[in-house]
Amino acid sequence: MELVIEQVKTGRQLRDFIKVAWTVYADDPNWAPWLYFDRLHFFDKRKNPFFQHAEADYFIARRDGRAIGIIAAILNHRHNQFHQENTAHFGIFELLNDPEAAVALLETACDWARRRGANKIVGPMNLSTNDECGMLLEGFHRPPVLMMTYNPPYYLDFMAANGFSKAMDLLAWEREIGQANEPGFLPPKLLRVVEKVRQRHNLTIRTVNMRQWDAEVTRLQAIYNQAWQKNWGFVPMTAAEIQQLADNLKPFIDPALVFVAEVDGQAVGFGLTVPDVNQLLCEIRPRPSLISSYLGAARVIWGKGRAKGIRVIALGVVEAYRQRGVDALLYYETAKAAATRGYAWAEASWILETNEAMNRPLELLGARVYKKYRLFEKIL
Repeated sequence: MELVIEQVKTGRQLRDFIKVAWTVYADDPNWAPWLYFDRLHFFDKRKNPFFQHAEADYFIARRDGRAIGIIAAILNHRHNQFHQENTAHFGIFELLNDPEAAVALLETACDWARRRGANKIVGPMNLSTNDECGMLLEGFHRPPVLMMTYNPPYYLDFMAANGFSKAMDLLAWEREIGQANEPGFLPPKLLRVVEKVRQRHNLTIRTVNMRQWDAEVTRLQAIYNQAWQKNWGFVPMTAAEIQQLADNLKPFIDPALVFVAEVDGQAVGFGLTVPDVNQLLCEIRPRPSLISSYLGAARVIWGKGRAKGIRVIALGVVEAYRQRGVDALLYYETAKAAATRGYAWAEASWILETNEAMNRPLELLGARVYKKYRLFEKIL
């Protein structure tokens, strides 16, 4: 059976590119389907602000004319400027269990990167570390939470067979929330730290002001780009990128779970936590069409109060206020609010395996690593 790799150049090809995921996961109840209308916008190079500082091409593997696999080859100039590297990335890698097609797709991305002078390729990133990234390594028993990846186990075999090795592992921590008045709801050590922080610093914690959404997003961008700048793989987000991400998340946010830490009115840290609406997407399973995806989104927004879990997407403090217990206070307020709102469990993700400043507190909180994701690299 003939295998052909084609580059996406038309709107029809882009629609085929997006729809392949529904073929790969047709019988997998743990996959949370994409919202088709959102993916059309996300992959549109004229609309996604990522492409103001990056370039990419999309490729489809067809077996006897049927689309069976996809990949994106990416050159993020902002990443290379920030890290002083010459690295390309691959992402949006989805494929039926077809080793020949895997070789063809991965080598297509590598060739694309070589032609642009890259000396290494890293992935999967969809499309950068500010989006979904990593390949599921452990924890296939549960669906992914919002904005986390999922894939069949055989993808890992494709990586090993095609010369890719580990670049970095990403951890997802889980903890049951319980009731705020239960003994052991939070470790006594954390409670002592929280009390000291409140006494020593002119620190206030407030929830996000949804009526001043754009101003709040601007504040959070400044903290994000400061707090994460020394992390492996970090790329500062532009104002347009963070606004797009914030606006995409806004319909799903529970304002009681988003906190801003301020000292004398100046924002110095934040905790961004959202209900895990992926469980609703798994139930609804919107089809790859505009009508189905818009209806699916509406049902998710309407039913987000049914979500049992939450995802702590980001919790950061600017460097000048680290090691003062601000992070502990943000964890405390988030846990207390989640318990009050009736959520049953929380995932904190993703966190670099090397980020001891985040991993140690989560372990002290009684959380456990229940999923791992891997980023792979290949020298070109």
